Amino acid sequence: MMFRLRSVNSCLRRLFHGGAVTRDQVLEQLQVCSAEDHVFDVVGKNKAKLTVDHVNYAVRLLWQFQKERPEMLRTVDLIKSHQQFLTLRVLAENKIDLMDDFMLIDILYAFLRLNVEPHDSLIQQLVSEAWLRIDRFPMASLSKFAVCLNDQHLQHSPLMGRITSIVNERLPTIDDARILTALMISVSSLVSPQLRDALISRADHLLHTTDPSNYNIPRRMVQFLRNIKYIHRPLLERCNEIFLRNIPRLDAENLSIILGLYQSLQFNNCDFRLAAKQKLTELIDSSTDPFSFTKLFVALAPMATPEIRERLENTALLLADELNAQQALAVAEALEEIQSRNLSLMNKIASVIQRNLHLYKSVEVARITQALFLLQYQNPELFATLRNILIKFLQHSVFPYEVTMLTRVLSMLPCPRLEEAVVSRVDAVVEQCNLSELNTISFAVAKWVRNDQSYRHNTHSKYVRLLQTLNRCGHERLQTADRLDLLLDELKYVSGEWFEEMLLDETMITLQRMIDQINWTNVPELAFFLTRINHLSPPLMDRIASVTVEHIDKIHYSATYATLLPFSVLNYDPPQVDELYDACIKRFTPHLSSFDPHLLVLLAYSLAVADHFPEELIRAIFSIDFLGKLDSQLETLPDALNMRTRLRLMELNRAVCLECPEYQVPWFHERYCQQLHRKGSGSVSPVQQQIHKMLGEVLGGINCVQMAVVTPYFYTIDFECKLDKHLKPLSYIEPSTLQISDRGKVHWDTSSLENIRDELPTGAQRVAVDFLDSKYFCKNTHHMKGEALMRKRHLEILGYRVVQIPHFEWNSMELSTHDAWKEYLKKKIFR
Repeated sequence: MMFRLRSVNSCLRRLFHGGAVTRDQVLEQLQVCSAEDHVFDVVGKNKAKLTVDHVNYAVRLLWQFQKERPEMLRTVDLIKSHQQFLTLRVLAENKIDLMDDFMLIDILYAFLRLNVEPHDSLIQQLVSEAWLRIDRFPMASLSKFAVCLNDQHLQHSPLMGRITSIVNERLPTIDDARILTALMISVSSLVSPQLRDALISRADHLLHTTDPSNYNIPRRMVQFLRNIKYIHRPLLERCNEIFLRNIPRLDAENLSIILGLYQSLQFNNCDFRLAAKQKLTELIDSSTDPFSFTKLFVALAPMATPEIRERLENTALLLADELNAQQALAVAEALEEIQSRNLSLMNKIASVIQRNLHLYKSVEVARITQALFLLQYQNPELFATLRNILIKFLQHSVFPYEVTMLTRVLSMLPCPRLEEAVVSRVDAVVEQCNLSELNTISFAVAKWVRNDQSYRHNTHSKYVRLLQTLNRCGHERLQTADRLDLLLDELKYVSGEWFEEMLLDETMITLQRMIDQINWTNVPELAFFLTRINHLSPPLMDRIASVTVEHIDKIHYSATYATLLPFSVLNYDPPQVDELYDACIKRFTPHLSSFDPHLLVLLAYSLAVADHFPEELIRAIFSIDFLGKLDSQLETLPDALNMRTRLRLMELNRAVCLECPEYQVPWFHERYCQQLHRKGSGSVSPVQQQIHKMLGEVLGGINCVQMAVVTPYFYTIDFECKLDKHLKPLSYIEPSTLQISDRGKVHWDTSSLENIRDELPTGAQRVAVDFLDSKYFCKNTHHMKGEALMRKRHLEILGYRVVQIPHFEWNSMELSTHDAWKEYLKKKIFR
């Protein structure tokens, strides 16, 4: 028995002793480290004992310490320069073969986060090993590896192509939204339309299972949509709902990121903007360091009240000297957006930028130059320096988008003569440019031509050759285009004389060639393009109408605005006109409360132009609650959109009062219109002065015609005359309420804007004579646009007989003599 007990004790002692021997003392020391110095102490004392697990743990711990600190308090540069960090790098490179798949990617991720350069042999060895193992990676490791490749600007590499292919194959198996969204952002530059739709569908599915307090997941989904320049409204709205729920938890940085993403996507959401504005305003007092204040300034300044904006500018002035290069750039762009006139702040920011110019990349120098130029900042020396830097970047650039951007910004700056090297660089990449880039370059060339005196004496100049190349490349790109969606993407921001004169006809031929590719997904974009270029195309618009009627349930309710726009603006009725308007009205009516207020006003106005006044829509807009919400939203919108929305609301109010009195909507824009007239001293064109003089001759005296007459509801008529029941002109007793200066400027007698009209004798009539210039007609035809017809309807309701003089009739060869013009006016007025 004693022997057996001794044996058991001996065995236990061996087991206990064995356990002590297998304890990893180095790992235990690393596990109790609380700072970087402690980690480096352990590494320095145990170099010979460090295993691959120790190296992995140490590197990841170093990054963990950094990650837990605010950006401005991180010490990555100090870590990189530490001797023991070099030890870890050497050991890691020597032990790559011993790393398992998880460890390989984790250590690569940590080293990149600690700013080890992508060209470092360690990073290159880790990436090469990962490529060999890529097909067996679990999705979590694949996702993190894709992020690492993005960090190294390898998003277009064959390796990222392989990851994209794996994502396509394994997409149904991805159940973690964090993994999916990281992959979505990483592969965004390589996704096909089919994979794009599949990723969005999977993201939408996983969003329903995601913790609603995790706002980073929907933020990454919106970032993916921004990267691929694709507005998927159902997903955006679901993400927006999560953001709204998390407003109390969002800081200035996250709010700034989300607002920036929305701006890039041109996605407006009133509720989010108002909530973000309120939250950012609350954060002003606590945002006192350069990092958080810069984020706050960029997000809040564009939608702040003048008082808050002034307070922000004062704080920015105090913090300006502490800003780093990127923060100064962000503030400069925000100042440009709000068109600040704070010269002291501009000088401070320019000073910070000037001393950090060596740190900026080409895109950033271009952004700086544009912001300061649009601010009308006066510093010739700084602009000369910026111009030289831009030219150096341009001479070494091989990317079409970069050359285009640098060329556009360079063309803003005054210069007596353009360097040959700039034209040569543009000429070298122009054949690789898309239509949007070609259009941008054409703007730049046009500016150079206007500014370069030598051009007038040299018709075979460098500019002529460059313009000829632009024309050829533009035509070739259109003729070889075979996908409507890609073409519409290139045409989204194309405009200007060069496009209209050189490419518009070819563009319309190309679009009609692709008419069978028009479907419910691209209908709104195509419709908006036709409206923007002011081009009437019955075949395309008939196809848009038929696709819309057939697939209206698939079209997002808010997209009905863009879809209907060309039909109302260009005054075109397709064969299915009634079905088209009925289908769209039925589609958006259940969702009136979900519209952004300003968009609902624009939608209602476009319908009014086409003589459609859905009662539910009109009553929703002219309710006290809606108008209050609209007022709040308008305070957060850019000035141009704010003014446009206010004008459209007035015009809608006028249209409803005149055409739908049964709705009993009050006219509440009298004061607004008076202010508008007092602000806008319009000018009278030479043609209008000519017509005014001839009307005096035709009517028997200048006292028988009045000019620029303001009607009830504040239409301004070019000319008004009165005819008795025998069509004899009646003279005016009261003098006109305006005078015309020698330069054709109208000066209003503002005390007379009360819309008071003298009574007409029995049987007499008022005649409104309007000269219609080119803006009232489609670009490619004499077809009159919808607003001119609505104006005519309204003037007739107000009791006028309306005479319209189209510019192409008045300026025609048939009316080239004084007598011919007089005879034309007689026929129009005394018919």
